[in-house]
Amino acid sequence: MAVGGYMDLEGVQHSALISSNFLPKLGLPIVAFTVVLPSISLLLVFRTNTSYKRWDEARKNWGMNINHTRDLVRMANTYYDSTGVSPEQRQNDLNHVAFCTWAFVRAMKRHLSPEAEDEIAFQLELYEKLPKQQAKMIIDAAHRPNRALQDLSYAIDNLPMHFARKNEIHMAATIFEDNLGSSERLLTSPVPLFYSRHLQRFLTVWLLLLPFSLYDAFASSWNHIAMIPATAVISLFMFGIEDQGTQLEEPFTILPMQTFCDKIYNWCMEIVSWSPGDNGKPMRPVKPEHSLFLDAADIQ
Repeated sequence: MAVGGYMDLEGVQHSALISSNFLPKLGLPIVAFTVVLPSISLLLVFRTNTSYKRWDEARKNWGMNINHTRDLVRMANTYYDSTGVSPEQRQNDLNHVAFCTWAFVRAMKRHLSPEAEDEIAFQLELYEKLPKQQAKMIIDAAHRPNRALQDLSYAIDNLPMHFARKNEIHMAATIFEDNLGSSERLLTSPVPLFYSRHLQRFLTVWLLLLPFSLYDAFASSWNHIAMIPATAVISLFMFGIEDQGTQLEEPFTILPMQTFCDKIYNWCMEIVSWSPGDNGKPMRPVKPEHSLFLDAADIQ
């Protein structure tokens, strides 16, 4: 309007408010933006792909937790040797394994979440479900998931069964440590800050200068006004892609980890409530020649 003229509401064209050879009409060639557009696209794609890989790895870690918690409790329930053990003691031992399994994933969730977001709920849940001394030991530990995993190992080792079967269950518990380590790596190693800032500066400057290249392209609209919504829509989608990468970069803030923990608790408690023969199909006694996990004294 100031240097390029304008059209009033009645369609009358007016000359520029300022006419000077030293103040030309501002404009930029569109080719300048098309040349750098592939660079911006590559930066956005790399950022989004990297962030998505971080989210995908975090989700797989929790998927492994879900699978192996059920697997661990299932093996503990199946391998439990009830010989000379009352049904009440059997149920108490298996419940303890289930509680310790849940305590680990719950401690892992708290370990990966901001303190202000989860600390109070974490302590309340532990005191509600675990013995007071065990809950206090986990809460006071410097590394809570490690303490919870140690309690789980104690609970497994206390089950009456052959050592080979205990080793199978311990192998499932070892996977939890791997998942925890992988998640800690994601938490402590974000995308480098200089990369994110450079991309934001590059994209911001590109979008701020874009209207100068679109001015002549929208000459057919009243006072080039169509350039405004066009620039707004382009900015919305470009910044939206960048924001997706920012959100996915921190996967533990968007994954429903509390829902995962609640489901793990429900499934584990359901599994330990089952007992051999409760489906109407009695379990046959194990023949000595098939008893690979019995002591030699028991076979004789």
